[in-house]
Amino acid sequence: MEKVIGIDLGTTNSCVAIVEDGTPTVIPNRGGYRTTPSIVAMAETGKRLVGHIAKRQAVTNAENTAHSVKRLIGRRFDAPQVRTMSESVPYQIVEGPHGDVRVRLRDKVYSVPELSAVVLQEMKLVAEERLGEEVRKAVVTVPAYFNDNQRQATKDAGRIAGLDVIRIINEPTAAALAYGFGKNLERKIAVFDLGGGTFDVSILEIGSGVFEVISTDGDTFLGGEDVDRRIIDWLGHQFKEQHDIDLRRDRMALQRVKDVAERAKCELSSVRETEINLPFIISTSQNEPLHLQRLLTRKKLEELTTDLVERALTICQRALAAADIDKREIEDVILVGGQTRMPKVQERVAEFFGLEPCKGVHPDEVVALGAAIQGMALMDERSEMLLLDVTPQSLGVMIEGGYFHKLIEKNTTVPTGKSHTFTTVRDNQTSVKILVLQGESVRAEENELLGEFVLTGLRKAPKGQVDVEITFEISADGIVSVGATDTETGLAQSITVTAKSGLTEDELRDMAQQEHDFAMALRTGEEFERHKQQVERMVIEVEQMFPKVELIIGSSDFGRDAIDKARHALDRTRAAMAGGELHVLLDASEALKRTAQMFRSVVSKSDLG
Repeated sequence: MEKVIGIDLGTTNSCVAIVEDGTPTVIPNRGGYRTTPSIVAMAETGKRLVGHIAKRQAVTNAENTAHSVKRLIGRRFDAPQVRTMSESVPYQIVEGPHGDVRVRLRDKVYSVPELSAVVLQEMKLVAEERLGEEVRKAVVTVPAYFNDNQRQATKDAGRIAGLDVIRIINEPTAAALAYGFGKNLERKIAVFDLGGGTFDVSILEIGSGVFEVISTDGDTFLGGEDVDRRIIDWLGHQFKEQHDIDLRRDRMALQRVKDVAERAKCELSSVRETEINLPFIISTSQNEPLHLQRLLTRKKLEELTTDLVERALTICQRALAAADIDKREIEDVILVGGQTRMPKVQERVAEFFGLEPCKGVHPDEVVALGAAIQGMALMDERSEMLLLDVTPQSLGVMIEGGYFHKLIEKNTTVPTGKSHTFTTVRDNQTSVKILVLQGESVRAEENELLGEFVLTGLRKAPKGQVDVEITFEISADGIVSVGATDTETGLAQSITVTAKSGLTEDELRDMAQQEHDFAMALRTGEEFERHKQQVERMVIEVEQMFPKVELIIGSSDFGRDAIDKARHALDRTRAAMAGGELHVLLDASEALKRTAQMFRSVVSKSDLG
């Protein structure tokens, strides 16, 4: 059975897992870390950096280091969330050719799926290094409240990374799969998922191997990044009051403050207070160095972030209402995402649901494990596990007067389909424009436009006499297809909704090829380094034997010829090691290997004699 990996593509960190011998396992990266920072940077040399190495240089290369890009994926450039991000990150966010979001790193502009693909490819390489074979298939997780644009853009990222994304799965649902895997459970649970950039809550019923999502709700712009931002703003405001300098306007200073804010937040999960100390944070106009030193207490942090925690609980209340379930019916609460380590979050969740959250899952790893379990179930025909997920937001079309007509209500189990018949609104109307929308507002303009198409060739008739049937279908991935049919003539038109602010097919193909070429070059480079290390040991061995071999056989014509050939093999190998081309190194090392064998034979016979 072909191996399938599960990838949690996170805002702050990403994680990859696989099911081996029936056991879901997180795959650590080369450094031994079980999660990898979702950070991509371009070094001054032009080298691409990803993960921990990118994070370590973020302070000195802030404007060329992209982090938290998951908050931008699938959004239009004019979205208010994008404007908020632009004001709070040191790298440059620019408008793409399709009204989408792009990021400038040094002299190149990248799409958000492209940057996400770099992280996904790193996860792919981590898995391949552990498994010793190429991995093609993956299940990738997304926040439950992601709309169709964001899901499509994530799938695009997988394609660019060289992955066949066989399923997009909601993060809370993945966590529930990992929680219930291998257990004979019969219960209602809530998954409270507060990560680095997004918040989701899902209400599920588990029983007899069936995981049924009853309702889900969330906020794709609520998470640990917002907690960090409150600390950054608090420090920035105090520093400005004292020195009349806004640290947030200096890219390097902002990155240093962001790093220390994140570190302080994490420390305050285990201690009551922590000192923030940043010497030489910035200089005055007279080149006088200034230092940032503040004491941050857990109580102060809780004051700064009370509204964020309460926002999450309000969303929980909405999800329970949509499920028509009293919170007292919930038998277990699973905490997912790094921000749930915050004591105040745990305390308020326990108060809200009236029970202590489950401590049996790892908040950073459980989503990737669940994705791997889903991947195994999809590939194994004998699997009896059944997952019933829901669409997080309502889907429909714009009708006369600019209103939104819902065809599929939020929290409908997917896959699903729904049809509705509309009539023409003007005399002799020969075409109808279908605007596909997602959201909850009655006003069409306040919802997300997923796509549009036109059904033409309608017969001329008075208004109201031509019927057009609109059909919506949603796949298990949450991807939307829409069709329109003239019920009298059978004339039809349809689209698979693609991310409105995403990439063209040509762009996707080009990016996928570039990423493939990069991966091949990376693999070749790594293989070259491995062979180079082996060859270096052989070069040292031959050089050490050279004087003794020359003394033993150098007096004969045959011996002098052999010594000349050995010297040539050494010179050729050294040149190949410096050249960087794998096939040249392999050819040169074969000749040196024969030389080494001959030298060992000569030395061995001499020692015996």
